[in-house]
Amino acid sequence: MLADMSTEIDAARMLIRKAAWKQDTGARFTMDAAIAKLFRQRNVHRVTHKAIQIHGGNGYSREYPVERNYRDARITEIYEGTSEIQRLVIASWVLKS
Repeated sequence: MLADMSTEIDAARMLIRKAAWKQDTGARFTMDAAIAKLFRQRNVHRVTHKAIQIHGGNGYSREYPVERNYRDARITEIYEGTSEIQRLVIASWVLKS
C-alpha cells in the first residue's frame, strides 16, 4: 500500500507541476489544471483511505492525524470545485481539440 500511495502522490505532483509550468510559460493551462485537480481529488481520497487501513482501528481515532487528513480529503472535493465540474472542463477542452 505504501508503494501505491507514494506512486499516486508523485503522479499528482507531476500533473500539478505541468499545469504550473504551462501557466509560467504563458501557455494555455486550463485543461491541465482541471486534470491535476481531478486527479488530486481522487488521489487524496484513495491515499488517506489506505492510510486509515494501515493504522487499523487507530485510523479512526482523533489521537492520530490520519483521521483528520481523511476528513480534510473529503471536504477538498467541495473546496476545489466538484469532480463533476472538473470533468466538464476537461470534456469541453477535449471536444474543442
